Amino acid sequence: MAFVHGMTRLHELMILLYAVSILLYFIDFLHRNRKANSFAFWTLAIVWVLQTIFLFLYMFKTGRFPVLTIFEGLYFYAWVLITFSLLINRFLRMDFLVFFTNILGFAIMAIHTFAPMQMQSDAMAERLVSELLLIHIIMALLSYGAFSLSFIFSLLYLLEYRLLKEKKWSQWLWRIGDLTKLEQLSYILNAIGVPMLLLSLILGLQWKFTKLPNVEWYDPKIISSFILLIVYSMFLYFKVRKNKQGKALALFNTAAFLIVLINFFLVSRLSAFHFWYM
Repeated sequence: MAFVHGMTRLHELMILLYAVSILLYFIDFLHRNRKANSFAFWTLAIVWVLQTIFLFLYMFKTGRFPVLTIFEGLYFYAWVLITFSLLINRFLRMDFLVFFTNILGFAIMAIHTFAPMQMQSDAMAERLVSELLLIHIIMALLSYGAFSLSFIFSLLYLLEYRLLKEKKWSQWLWRIGDLTKLEQLSYILNAIGVPMLLLSLILGLQWKFTKLPNVEWYDPKIISSFILLIVYSMFLYFKVRKNKQGKALALFNTAAFLIVLINFFLVSRLSAFHFWYM
C-alpha cells in the first residue's frame, strides 16, 4: 500500500514537471526563446529519468515488464513519446514537433495518472505473463509511437502548407521545418511502424492460438488491428508505388491516426482478445 501511495505522489510530481516543461516549450514556441527551450529540455529530462526509475521499480516489484494492462500500456506509451521528444529536440532541433509531441505525451500521462484504477487489472496481468505476449505488446506500442510522431509531422506539414498558400510569412513559418523534410520524416516513421505492427500481429495471433483458442477470428481487436495495418500499408503504397505526395498524403496520414486512437482506446475495451480494463 505504501508503494502504491509513493508511486501516486511520484506520478503527480511528474505531471507537474511535465506541465512546466510544456509551458516553457510554449514560450519558446511563441518567442523563439532558446533559454526557455533549454530549461524545458532539462525539465523534461527529469521527467524521463523519474519515469525510467519508476519502470525499473515496477519491474522489480512485479517481476515483469509493465505493459500488460491498459494503464501500464499508457505509461509505456508516454515514456516512448518523451524519449522520442528528447532525441528529436537534441538531434533534429524541430521545435514545433517537440512541442506537439509533448502535448500528446502529457495527455497520455494524465490519463494514466488520474484515471480510476481497478484491482482486476493486476490480477489479470498476472494471468497474462508470457514472453510472447510481452514482445507483442511492446512492439505494438512502439509502432503506435511511430504512427503518433508521423501524425504530428503531417499536421505540421498541413499547417505550413496553409501558411504558404495564404502567404502568411512569419517567424513561425521558418521554425516548422521544410515541407519536403516533414513529408520525408512522416514517411520514414510509417515505414518503421508498419513492419513493427505486422510482427506484433503475427506474435499476437500466435499467442491467440496457444492461450486463447476460443477467441473468434472476428474479434473486434483482431479485425481493427488488421484494418490499421492495411491503412498504413496503403500509405506506403501510395507514397512508394504511386509517388503520391503533398497535401493529399498528409491528410490521408492524419485520418489514419484516428484509427490508431480508436484501436487503442475503444476497440480494446470491446475485445475478448485483450483483457484490458479502464
